[in-house]
Amino acid sequence: MTVDRLIRIFAGTFILLSLALGIEGSPIFVSKWWLAFTAFVGANLFQYGFTNACPLGWMLKKLGVPESKVACA
Repeated sequence: MTVDRLIRIFAGTFILLSLALGIEGSPIFVSKWWLAFTAFVGANLFQYGFTNACPLGWMLKKLGVPESKVACA
C-alpha cells in the first residue's frame, strides 16, 4: 500500500461511516452533526487536490508507508 492509496481508503471509509451515523434513515443513526464530519473530509480532499498537503499523508510517511512511484499507469 502507498500513501495516496491509504488516503483514499481512509477518506472513503470516514465518509461512508459519517453518512451512516448522520442520516436519519440509517440503522446506526446518532446525530445529524455527523454530516459536518463528511463535509470536513470532503473539504480536506478538495484542498489536497490543489495543494498536495494532507495531514494524514504526513502521518503515514512518518510511519514509514512508501509513497507512490507511478502517478498514472
